[in-house]
Amino acid sequence: MDKLLEVLEGVNGQVELYDDKVIIKRKGALAKITQGFTKGDKTIYLRQVTGIQLKLGGNLVNGYIQFTVPGGNEKSKGAFEATQDENSVMFKKSSNDIAISMKNKIEELQRKKDNNHNSLSGADEILKYKQLLDNGIITQEEFNSKKKDILGL
Repeated sequence: MDKLLEVLEGVNGQVELYDDKVIIKRKGALAKITQGFTKGDKTIYLRQVTGIQLKLGGNLVNGYIQFTVPGGNEKSKGAFEATQDENSVMFKKSSNDIAISMKNKIEELQRKKDNNHNSLSGADEILKYKQLLDNGIITQEEFNSKKKDILGL
């Protein structure tokens, strides 16, 4: 089972952060009023998130965290519309630190995933240099040297 990393309790729901996704759960009266009585949990995979908008809560107004996804129809006119957006959760000023931490963790997880996908495995890297050797772009000595470096020899 996925490990729960962090929870942001909001006024119109909550956001649960896992290694690869966020789940927006609609709990409470305000969630039912703004999202409807039939809305269930919404899972958004971190690879889908193209942006996170964070507006911190103040003394008189709630803050919100909003996830932008391709094809999404997020509201863009501030806190009032965020109450109705299915990819947003409103929260009180007392939850600002948790919201900031959650945003930072999501961005860190996304960077780690991007780095893992962009790096070549050792075998892939050796194949790349083998093609350069076969095409006459590098010498056999250069290939052998790179191969030793990649294999840590």
